[in-house]
Amino acid sequence: MKNGKIGYAVVGLGIGKAHVDAAAAYDRCDLIAVCDLIQAKMDKVVERYPGTLTYTDFDEMMKNPDIDIVSICLPSAMHAEYAVKAMEAGKNVLCEKPIDITVGAAEKIEEARVRTGMTVGIVHQNRNNAVMKPIKDAIDSGRLGKQVLGTFAVKWYRDQHYYDNGWHGTWAMDGGGSLMNQAVHTVDLMQWLMGDVASVHSAMGIYEHKIETEDLTASVITFKSGAIATFVSTTCAYPGISTDIQLYGTGGTIEADADILKRWRLRDSDDEDEEEEEMLEKYGGGNRVAEKKDPMLVTGHASMVENIVDAVLDHKDPQILPLEAIKSVRIVNAVYESARTGKTIYFD
Repeated sequence: MKNGKIGYAVVGLGIGKAHVDAAAAYDRCDLIAVCDLIQAKMDKVVERYPGTLTYTDFDEMMKNPDIDIVSICLPSAMHAEYAVKAMEAGKNVLCEKPIDITVGAAEKIEEARVRTGMTVGIVHQNRNNAVMKPIKDAIDSGRLGKQVLGTFAVKWYRDQHYYDNGWHGTWAMDGGGSLMNQAVHTVDLMQWLMGDVASVHSAMGIYEHKIETEDLTASVITFKSGAIATFVSTTCAYPGISTDIQLYGTGGTIEADADILKRWRLRDSDDEDEEEEEMLEKYGGGNRVAEKKDPMLVTGHASMVENIVDAVLDHKDPQILPLEAIKSVRIVNAVYESARTGKTIYFD
């Protein structure tokens, strides 16, 4: 740490490019280094941010004393291995989703966090979509009432080239297909909004792509509260349609498409029409519109990078700890187990 600023590094320049941009833009940290096997990717970072150091060897980068935090943006099955390496080298960690592809691997990150005393945050930035705060507040305050039903549908599209280009759609490195990779963010939102899962019953299949995992899952999920949800994920929905989130309680209905509020009807409102109109004005345009109206609002990967930097500098926990992120991995793997066996999977 120099001049009160965090030294930041990123390994993996796929989604890691978003981490690079966020670190370079935040005034409480300095972008120090990037690591990738492809030099051309790193050269583009240096062109944009001159002075950034480049490494093709992660262990060598971890020897740099100016680095305080490293973002782990590698294929999912490599997250635990490299997060643990970083912590053992004395670095704090921001790990991309999913935390890893198995609960056992993810627990290694938590064990290393406790053992080393380093700060570790996990990326689930959709919790910071502008619309999520009022939705969560409506649930926690009781305005939505007793939750009855949730429907979640991640209807995305990926062409065959996406899967032919490396590790995507493999059990060994991706840990799954549409659910583990694309929809795990929405799984995280589901359990954050609706609470602890009681059971999962699922089906899955390969409908369009030449892959070994799945490109569509469908599940019925029960919660310990008694509520029920349906959850669908796919990468077959050309051209890539939406991420539907619909919550129904005894006190009303809230519906969104990803970061865009679609419906807000709560029984306890003095004027339901007026409140819905106000909410749609604030949140019906998604994050971009909300950020223009509120310059202090930070969403996306920038919110996660800034949060981990603030956590280290201010000596506090990051927004999403490993034990919280493990919940979504446990749910995803329960979906796969149910689909393979045809059985309902029950949670303790």
